[in-house]
Amino acid sequence: MFFRKQKLRKEFDEKLVVLMRETKGNWQQTQEIEGLLDDYDLETIVQRKIAESKHFYLFKEARIRKILLR
Repeated sequence: MFFRKQKLRKEFDEKLVVLMRETKGNWQQTQEIEGLLDDYDLETIVQRKIAESKHFYLFKEARIRKILLR
């Protein structure tokens, strides 16, 4: 019974790490796009803030779960 719980936890921890890497890449990509724009584009700023919020939420969840990123 305990082995299944550990297996599920490990599986979802791995999924969380993969998702964190994806959101970090998305966040960095939107930062680069925002830096390349000459004018003030509200939609790009909103996309960057959304990506940043998602990444930091997942980071907080990983810290609560005590997951080490390798």
